[in-house]
Amino acid sequence: MQGRASVLYDVLNRLALDSSLNNSALGERQLALKHSDYWAKNDLIIYDRGYVGYDFQYEHFKKNIDYLIRTSVSHSDLIKDFVKSKKQSAIVDLFPNQKHAIVDKQYTKETSLKVRLIRIVLSNGEIEVLITSLLDSQTFPASIFKELYFLRWGIETFYDELKNKLKLEYFTGYSKASIEQDFFCTIFISNLQSTIVNDLQDDLKLKNKTTKLDYKINTNLSYGFLKNRILELLFKEAPLDEVFEELENLFLKNTIPIRLNRNNKREAGKYLNRKRPLVLKNQKDAI
Repeated sequence: MQGRASVLYDVLNRLALDSSLNNSALGERQLALKHSDYWAKNDLIIYDRGYVGYDFQYEHFKKNIDYLIRTSVSHSDLIKDFVKSKKQSAIVDLFPNQKHAIVDKQYTKETSLKVRLIRIVLSNGEIEVLITSLLDSQTFPASIFKELYFLRWGIETFYDELKNKLKLEYFTGYSKASIEQDFFCTIFISNLQSTIVNDLQDDLKLKNKTTKLDYKINTNLSYGFLKNRILELLFKEAPLDEVFEELENLFLKNTIPIRLNRNNKREAGKYLNRKRPLVLKNQKDAI
């Protein structure tokens, strides 16, 4: 839950910026640095693409916080040369962008950061590059980083739940208070759904013993079941035990198989001109 709370704080920052900012847009890196007060010793923070940048990485260096970031194979000449080298891992010097003026910074254009580049080969043959502050190849061999970076996937799927299943971006108002109200109501429903699903894990294990495939709760349908019963839970118009039992039975009756090693082809740039996430034609809204 602590990791999820961090994600939610980031989402809230994206949706409702403080009025003192005069509604000016902030990038993902600036928003991520808002969490720096919560960074702790021995943390390893894993970032997706879009966070690579000297200034951003320097902030981690100042506080002695380790990071792991995915970067585009064409991000810079440094990355391109690493890909061409066919090396699995390499320690390189990272310098500030020489084309940009440095104002009020604690470093100069000659200040270098020691970083490690990791080459990852996906099952389809595609190459990915990770950049990290973990330089010790004995303690942190290159072979661990593919699985390590995959730990982000739970966050990515949770964004999908918030945006596509719970429709978080469809606000009932435009004020900061309205957006925060919608946000926290959505998170309440999400947390309630997660609580019920967690309580059903033993029942799922029993069910899976009798089937060829393992099954999980259908997330989209479970949100729909909650939608029609949330007022009963809040205002106790029905005994809570009966409502929860009814929900648990509905959740268990509506499961979907877990198909391992499924891969969807990544389409570069498909979201560039899209204002809203695509909802597939065979998916009905739960909320």
